[in-house]
Amino acid sequence: MPLAISASGAPAAHDIYQPLRAHEAAHVGHRHALGSGEVESAAVHSEIAPVPESSEAEGASGLSAEEERVVAELTRTDREVRAHEQAHLAAAGGLARGVSFNYATGPDGKQYAVGGEVSIDTSPGSTPEETIQKAQQIRAAANAPANPSGQDRQVASAAAALEAAARGELAQSERQEREQQQTEGQAKAFASVGESSDIGNLLNVIA
Repeated sequence: MPLAISASGAPAAHDIYQPLRAHEAAHVGHRHALGSGEVESAAVHSEIAPVPESSEAEGASGLSAEEERVVAELTRTDREVRAHEQAHLAAAGGLARGVSFNYATGPDGKQYAVGGEVSIDTSPGSTPEETIQKAQQIRAAANAPANPSGQDRQVASAAAALEAAARGELAQSERQEREQQQTEGQAKAFASVGESSDIGNLLNVIA
């Protein structure tokens, strides 16, 4: 099941999450307050608020003071979003399926990342042991950024639940295996006692 860890726009606040379910997608969204965003099909769609008109004189860049402020904010947002996604991506390791970004055009005509998404394989493993290992890595990926958001913690919690379920399955499997071994051991012991009794009876008859 894929997990997508995402980011978008100024004070970090994640807003995408789908519980970890087999063959489905969960998303952790990293979102900034610059502009508005909407969640659709487990993906972040961000819009930058219209740049207010300003009567202030243009600077050397050809932008007004207000436009330069917006560009500075977009630059900071772009840096934070990329760092946030890179942290998720690095921790996900081989489970990562790639990263994508949502962009907004600034007053200077440049494209800035205001949202992102890292897709991660979160399908259960073929064994409880493998599922436990994957769940631990998913949780590490969700908590990888320096300041995990509430959304990151939700995905980490879901991964912890997945791990707990796998551990329960593993414990049950081990218990059943022990019971089977005990049953087989008792059956062999009874068979051995029966063979000894038969031999004793045979010797009595010969005597």
